[in-house]
Amino acid sequence: MSKIVKETQELLKLKITEAIAGAIADGALPEAEVPEFIIERPADKKNGDFSTNAAMAGARAFRKAPRMIAEAIVAHLSLQGTLFDRAEIAGPGFINFYLSQEYYAAIVADVLACGDDYGRSNYGEDKKVIVEFVSANPTGPMHIGNARGGAIGDCLAAVLDRAGYQVWREFYVNDAGNQIEKFATSLEVRYLQACGQDIALPEDAYHGADITEHAENFKAVYGDRYVDTDSAERRQALVDYALPKNIEGLERDLKQYRIVYDNWFRESSVHESGAVTAVIEQLKAKGVTYEQDGALWFKASEFGNDKDIVLVRANGLPTYIVPDIAYHYNKLVTRGFDKAIDVLGADHHGYVPRMKAALTALGLDASRLDCVIMQMVRLVRDGETIKLSKRSGKAITLNTLLEEIPIDAARFFFNLREPNSHFDFDLELAAKQSSDNPVYYVQYAHARICSILKRAADRGVTLENATPELLQLLTTEEEHDLIAHLSALTDEIIAAAKQYDPARITHYVTQLATLFHKFYNAQRVMCEDAALTEARLYLCTAVKNTIKNILTMLKIEAPESM
Repeated sequence: MSKIVKETQELLKLKITEAIAGAIADGALPEAEVPEFIIERPADKKNGDFSTNAAMAGARAFRKAPRMIAEAIVAHLSLQGTLFDRAEIAGPGFINFYLSQEYYAAIVADVLACGDDYGRSNYGEDKKVIVEFVSANPTGPMHIGNARGGAIGDCLAAVLDRAGYQVWREFYVNDAGNQIEKFATSLEVRYLQACGQDIALPEDAYHGADITEHAENFKAVYGDRYVDTDSAERRQALVDYALPKNIEGLERDLKQYRIVYDNWFRESSVHESGAVTAVIEQLKAKGVTYEQDGALWFKASEFGNDKDIVLVRANGLPTYIVPDIAYHYNKLVTRGFDKAIDVLGADHHGYVPRMKAALTALGLDASRLDCVIMQMVRLVRDGETIKLSKRSGKAITLNTLLEEIPIDAARFFFNLREPNSHFDFDLELAAKQSSDNPVYYVQYAHARICSILKRAADRGVTLENATPELLQLLTTEEEHDLIAHLSALTDEIIAAAKQYDPARITHYVTQLATLFHKFYNAQRVMCEDAALTEARLYLCTAVKNTIKNILTMLKIEAPESM
């Protein structure tokens, strides 16, 4: 939370505790241990700016009605030296506190003083966190689920950074295993078809147009050179040709989407380094494996999973889970990250307990791995759901999405809902330039403030010294609501970091824009009172800076005119 908000709450708690002690000292309350109580912001502002349940919490200890305890507390309460005007008793014994003008002035001054750093905190204590997201199979273009995962993962990483963590963004390249074998099969068949052979593409192969394009381009380079070679050699040549192009394409498309990773970690590297074999040997050494039907099994059921899992098949090949275990071991042990966060699709619910079971068996604290499970996206146009089919090659990709809607809208829209909720992405609304479109609505608030400040400068108004006395002129309900919302930014960022939910930040900035538009429509910024005009321009500046900070964090443009 804002330093001022935190200090205000801490001082209020101290004053309430002192009042209870004073009431005990003069006999208004019997001798008893001061109970634990909370201070919170009421949902309804009629109930004050802050409220405490101290009287209700002390009913058993003091053996009195809460209302009587509240009266004793208020009678011994001194608000001198705080930023509160008064305290009132409400209902059965709630004590409500009302902030003074000094508080609101101090918040605006704090926002202005912090500048680009407003909202930052040291909550994360500089702990090292690795966020792995998208990690799409490099066997084809990215689909809409990857687009949502990219926006959520990148914005979550930004939120964690603002909350005081050291953050590392990583893409895990699945360049080994079954999907690469299927990729090779698909390329091989399309290449042989391009060379005139009558051969059918297996039903479970990749049917996308990109596979055909790779095969035809390969033929353009090598002709029929690989038609009569050994299948293994042909498949390897095709994969060596197409896979790097796909990975380059993923990196290029993600950069266009404003996502830049600190590292692209290849699955093949854990095979080549011997890490896969090492993990298997470690699990064997810990006595958590057994052999059955020629396969090596992990006793995952002894570590919270619903059943045991195969590590090595009867043919001697590791299952997909083994390199993934080695990869997470690399994150948490080899590279020493305090926390690993995976952003995963909805089909990974069973994957999480399996991975945590393996980490526990290896002697690690499995709570150091957190997984954000992301639900599916439905694309909607004209009120109708767009049917997608990855197998037929007719899926809408990230590229085709960004050809239709602005990048700003895509990143904002995909963060409008908590990751674990289903989301209907309205293509028409995302492309619409009106207040119905939330990202346009927020950007318009920023542009409107820039226009106000430009007009003020053109009229010779200069903003040189936001004194406490000047800022205390901001007394209207609309101004107080706006300032109170500004004061909550740091708290919202911390909450978003705790809950792994960057949607809290899009909600926050949308509400900030709403409160600004409400203020602008109710109060004249450029009024006849020169001092009040200056105070309101400072408030406008604080709102503009905060909107820009948030949009910059989300990698969304903050236009100065629209």
